[in-house]
Amino acid sequence: MAALINVPTKAKRGDVIEIRTLTSHIMETGFRRTMGGALVPRDIITTFTCRYNGTEIFRADLFPAIAANPYLSFFTVAKESGKFEFEWIGDNGYSSTASASITVE
Repeated sequence: MAALINVPTKAKRGDVIEIRTLTSHIMETGFRRTMGGALVPRDIITTFTCRYNGTEIFRADLFPAIAANPYLSFFTVAKESGKFEFEWIGDNGYSSTASASITVE
C-alpha cells in the first residue's frame, strides 16, 4: 500500500519537528455485513512504528474504530542527521514500510 510521509529535509539540532504519515488501507472493522448477511472479515492495521536512526521513537496500536487511510502526526527532537523508518503491521500478514531522511545542522 502507498504511504505519504512528511518529514522536514533539514532542521537545526534541538528543533522540535513534526512528522506526518498517511497510508492507504481499507481498515475493515469486521463488524460490517455483506448484502447476504455474512460478516466482512476484519482487515486493519494493528501497529505503527517509527524509528529514528534505528531507535524507536513512536509507536501506536490501532483498533477497528480507526478510519480508512490512517493519518498519524507526532513530534520529535532533531538530534542528528539520519533516517526515519516507518512500519505498519496489520491483519492477514499485512506489512508496509517507508523511510525519509533528515539533515541536522
